Amino acid sequence: MRLTTKGRYAVTAMLDLAIHAETGPVSLNDISGRQGISLSYLEQLFARLRRCGLVASVRGPGGGYRLSRPHAEINVAEIVDAVNESMDATRCNKRGDCQDGGECLTHHLWIDLSDQIHHFLSGINLQQLIERQEIRNTARRQDEHARSRIPAFMSDSVSF
Repeated sequence: MRLTTKGRYAVTAMLDLAIHAETGPVSLNDISGRQGISLSYLEQLFARLRRCGLVASVRGPGGGYRLSRPHAEINVAEIVDAVNESMDATRCNKRGDCQDGGECLTHHLWIDLSDQIHHFLSGINLQQLIERQEIRNTARRQDEHARSRIPAFMSDSVSF
């Protein structure tokens, strides 16, 4: 079992949004630049996250996305579930037809593992992740890298 790109990117984007939320709505373009996730892929993920009530869009100048609830009230499992990512360790998608139409010998072991993974991720919220020093260090490095990629003509103030 492994978490696919969809689940990983959704969690990464939501954590980026949570980290940068204090400055107001965060654009998907900014998340894309910091995280190296394509804008079109983020748009698909955020449509699902919005439908599940995890984010809200803000229209107009300075618009973007914001979390719908406080950081501490959004757990990682919710994010993964919102993008329809399976945390299923079985080969049969929990159907029980893994060996000649019936359950294999280890079917319930893999079901239990899947449940444990979901339970583990349910116990981790965005606030806990933000508080981790290594995550703050990585976010700071990404912010500096993103700022260094802005062309000089865009970062200089122009007076007329």
